[in-house]
Amino acid sequence: MKQTNVPRPAVPPVLRAPLAAAAVVAGVVAVVLGVVFTGDGAGSALDHGAYEALRDSVREPSLSFDISWAVGTAGDPGWAAGLVVVLAVVCFATRRRRLALLAVAGPAATGVLTTVVKPVVDRTINGDHLSYPSGHTALVTSLGMVVGLLLADRFRLGRAGLPLVLGLGVLCGAAMSWSQTASRVHYLTDTIGGFCTSLAVVVAAALAIDRVADRVNAGG
Repeated sequence: MKQTNVPRPAVPPVLRAPLAAAAVVAGVVAVVLGVVFTGDGAGSALDHGAYEALRDSVREPSLSFDISWAVGTAGDPGWAAGLVVVLAVVCFATRRRRLALLAVAGPAATGVLTTVVKPVVDRTINGDHLSYPSGHTALVTSLGMVVGLLLADRFRLGRAGLPLVLGLGVLCGAAMSWSQTASRVHYLTDTIGGFCTSLAVVVAAALAIDRVADRVNAGG
């Protein structure tokens, strides 16, 4: 009976090492892309190729345009805040208090970092709009990863939870990447940078939450 009162971790212990490794790689990729595209205002050959391949998929009017608009809107501040609150409430209601904290802290930290980094990298699109890294992509990626962690813990997936956590992050990030790239709001590489930034930050935040909470519980 006592065991049932033990708080569930934000990251299952078996997933901590592989997720930490993935976060380190993602962080390195995000930094490298930021350095490579510092001061850029034209986009790379990859960015132009991606835009040409995707732009017809969001021609108006069409179902794909409506889906793209809905996906992009999910990353806007108002909608994003609502999604964060809903996810935090779900985590708290299922007694995953650490995940509830991560549902707020992860997207918040990611949003702050992407906002701070943009003027430092100073990459622009559509005139003088700062573009790297994509905050919209980072936001939905962070939500997808928290959902993945929640499901992995809820169903006790063990190591099998790793592809679920990363897969949901990739799925959410890819959906936003398509929306932002096809609509020419961001370069493809901006969205890759946003995804990598989010992966690094969310994993770091989750591990930090577990570390601090474990110390508090041990001291209590």
